[in-house]
Amino acid sequence: MNTYVHGYSDYEAKRLNDQAESLADIIHFDSVWDDGSLILEAGCGIGSQTKIVAPKNKNSNFISIDISLDSLDQAKSIIDSNKIHNVVFQQADIFELPFEDEYFDHIFVSFVLEHIPNPLESLNKLKRVLKQKGTITLIEGDHGSAYFHPDSEAANKAIQCQVELQKRNGNDTNIGRKLHPLLDQAGFKGIKVSPRQVYVDDSNPEWVEGFTKNTFTAMIKGVSEEAVSNNLISKKEFDKGIRDLYKTAEGGGTFCYTFFKGIGIK
Repeated sequence: MNTYVHGYSDYEAKRLNDQAESLADIIHFDSVWDDGSLILEAGCGIGSQTKIVAPKNKNSNFISIDISLDSLDQAKSIIDSNKIHNVVFQQADIFELPFEDEYFDHIFVSFVLEHIPNPLESLNKLKRVLKQKGTITLIEGDHGSAYFHPDSEAANKAIQCQVELQKRNGNDTNIGRKLHPLLDQAGFKGIKVSPRQVYVDDSNPEWVEGFTKNTFTAMIKGVSEEAVSNNLISKKEFDKGIRDLYKTAEGGGTFCYTFFKGIGIK
């Protein structure tokens, strides 16, 4: 699997937690499965989503996997500090899953496919370990859905830098719009995809801080050095783009972004 474009810094860990907390009500209000389920969380990272979905399913058990041992260590710390007891962590690669066929009742994959060069193959690998009639849930963003006021050419160019960097890694920041065809191609049935739009203005200061500033703008800001070193943009223009994104979080500014949640049945 190619390098995670955002890296594994403390800065990125904070951003992931801010993102999870600010989006919990929009994305996870319906992340609830039958009691007694065995659930695979594929690509759990530092556990920022785990700490939200596991307590919502107290009578089910999770096996949360990730390829990064450092991320798993952070995830364990987060889960322990939140006194969550229905999660077991395991190092594993989605493409080499160490589980028997039809082992899990449900599979949960959040913000992972955009970082995988061959998402369809990953879905086929995951499908193998899912029980017949079991379900899979996918959650992804789509950078093409980002728009804001005041509009800014520099801000849009800064966003495109991340799109291009992930594209060069063989990854896709606009994968949210493709969840239905991906699930269909992987042979899942009963597919349902729902958009989860985030709209932020200054009437909701918590979202201004948690999403516009600490999630989205922080994500774009995090690729600054790589974007400039790859000659995608000048430092001056990138810095202006970040300043302009912060302006959307000031009085009179607005920010919109859409996530997509897809569900399929084996």
